[in-house]
Amino acid sequence: MAADTVSDFAAAMPATNADILAIAAHRDDVEQTCGGALLRMASRGLRTAVLDLTQGEAGTRGSAAERAQEAAEAARILGVGWRQALDLPDGAVENTLENRIKIVRVLRLLRPRVVILPYWQARHPDHAAVATLGYEACFLSGLAKVETGLPPHRPFKIVYASLYADVRPSFIVDITPFIEQRHAALMAYRSQYANQASGGGLFVPEEEIRERTFAEARHYGLLAGVRYGEPFVQKEVGLADDMTLLPVQSI
Repeated sequence: MAADTVSDFAAAMPATNADILAIAAHRDDVEQTCGGALLRMASRGLRTAVLDLTQGEAGTRGSAAERAQEAAEAARILGVGWRQALDLPDGAVENTLENRIKIVRVLRLLRPRVVILPYWQARHPDHAAVATLGYEACFLSGLAKVETGLPPHRPFKIVYASLYADVRPSFIVDITPFIEQRHAALMAYRSQYANQASGGGLFVPEEEIRERTFAEARHYGLLAGVRYGEPFVQKEVGLADDMTLLPVQSI
C-alpha cells in the first residue's frame, strides 16, 4: 500500500527517528547498492530506514504486492527499523514539486542525519532522477515556510551509492562481516532473482548473482584494503581532525 500522507507515515513509524535514511527508486535497489552499509550501521546501534519511491508495478517480473512482501523480508534481514514505499510511477519517476513534498514529509518525520541517494548517472532513468529529486527534497525539507504539518528538518550529510557508476568513490564502507546477510537480503526478492521463464534474457541467472555481487564487493574492498566493500561518493570535501588517524595505507 502506498503511504504518501502524514497520517499514513505516522501510523507506520516506530517510536524513534532514523539516523540514516536510504532513498531508492525501487524495492531491491538498496539491497544491491548500500545493503552492507546499512547492516554495518545497524550493528553500531544506529537507526536505519529505507524509503522506496515506487511500488514495482511496471517490472518485468513480479507484482507490486509480491515486491512489498519481499521488501519487508529484506528489511528484516538488513535490520532496518522502518521501511515504506511511495506511489511514484515505476519507470516514470519525475522531479516535480509534488514528489519533492512527498519525500519532505518523510524527512521531517524520520529526521535523519544522513541520507543515501543513488548516484546521479545511471542506466535506469529512475535512478538518475532520484538523485536529483532526493537532493532537492532534502533542501526543501529545511525551509520553515514549506508547510507539511511537521517542523522543518534538513539532513546534515547526503552521500551517493555509486556501486554501478564508473567513478572513483570518495570512500568505502567495509562490509566484510555482513556480506552473507547482504546477499540474503537481495535474494529475498524471489520474484526478481529466482530462475524463471519471464525476463530470462534480461536477468542474470540465479546461480551467477552471488558470483557477480561478491566480485564487485571484492573489487571495492581491495581499493580500501579490506575484503568486501561498498563505494560512496560525496560532493563536498572531507575534513580531518588528526592526520595520523587517516585510514587506508598509502604504500
